[in-house]
Amino acid sequence: MPIDATQPYDDQNIFAKILRDEIPSKRVYEDDYAVAFHDINPLAPTHLLVIPRGPYVSWDDFSARASDAEIAGFVRAVGIVAREAGAVEPGYRLLANVGVNSGQEVPHLHVHVFAGKPLGPMLAR
Repeated sequence: MPIDATQPYDDQNIFAKILRDEIPSKRVYEDDYAVAFHDINPLAPTHLLVIPRGPYVSWDDFSARASDAEIAGFVRAVGIVAREAGAVEPGYRLLANVGVNSGQEVPHLHVHVFAGKPLGPMLAR
């Protein structure tokens, strides 16, 4: 069910629980700013999620409230994850949903990294 990205952060969301190791994940990367893991319902041969360690509901929330160090660290982490997945040369797609109209389902900022096949156009016409 899509969430309202303007609501306060819910520390009981699934990604908060993954950050606290209350729910297992197949992690591929972690540092002081981010954690990356395989999506449990992949939509491409490579489908990774990169989440910030901080309590941010969406990209909008993150860009407004995160420190410069958190923003730089998170963006760098997304790039590292894509490179380590071998996705740069053939190409990849990044996706961050914000709010109801985008279909955001978890109230914690997450960037999808899709790769491993031709992904086609972004939106159907």
